[in-house]
Order: sequence, then C-alpha cells, then structure tokens
Amino acid sequence: MIEYIFFDASLRDKFVTYAKQHDVPCNAVEDNLGLVVEISEDIPEEMADKLEEYYEALEDEQTSMSRSEGDLKRLAGFRFNLPNGESRMLPLQTDMANRLLVHFTLAEIQALFDNVARCTLDPNDEHLCHILAAQAKKD
Repeated sequence: MIEYIFFDASLRDKFVTYAKQHDVPCNAVEDNLGLVVEISEDIPEEMADKLEEYYEALEDEQTSMSRSEGDLKRLAGFRFNLPNGESRMLPLQTDMANRLLVHFTLAEIQALFDNVARCTLDPNDEHLCHILAAQAKKD
C-alpha cells in the first residue's frame, strides 16, 4: 500500500479527485498525524509516477499555504511496519521529509524504515562480510 499524507483536507480531496479521474482506486483515511490517501502498489509505474508528480505539486501548494498562514513548523510522517505487522508513524520535520522524498520514493522510504524497525527489534550482530557471504551462497 502506498500512502500519501496531507495536512489540509482540500489538498487531500484534490489528490483523491485526480486519482479517481485516472481510474486509480484509493482510500482516504484520517491518521493521528494527518489525512492519508492509500493506493495499491499494483498500479502501472507510469501512473505511479503521475501520482507522485501531482503529490509533489500539492506539497508545494501546502508549503505556500503554510507560509501564508505563518505555520512553518509542521510535521510530516512516514508510516512503517514492525516485524509483528503493527504499523507506526515516524514524525519528521517537513524539511527533512522533503529531502528524503527528493531522492527516494515513498515506497523506498517505507521499506527503509521497515528494515530499521526489523533490525532494531531483531538485531543481527553479524558483520557485513558474513551477511554478504551468505547472500552469495544463495545466488
């Protein structure tokens, strides 16, 4: 599931409308840190790219709205999963979240946080060379 977070209902609604206009099913839910739109990861890559571009445009609009309202201390959040399947939200300052989103897709960020959670709760103290050797044997 790909999740897009919004802090303004009108921007969330624009995104939902855009997705529906392109026949992409989505689910709008309220989260403790914002308004979330969930979309299946099973959409064509080209459509996923279009949604990501539109989301970035709406993020710019959110930033402009926040500046005009004098509200520069907003938080962003990334949802990740614990090894037992429970879901958590990591709140981040918007500038850090935006820097991550410039270089990584939302799915990549969530996978990174999922892996950090897994390694934190189930630490593997092996050295990297042992891990690489085990992977090489599998290949």
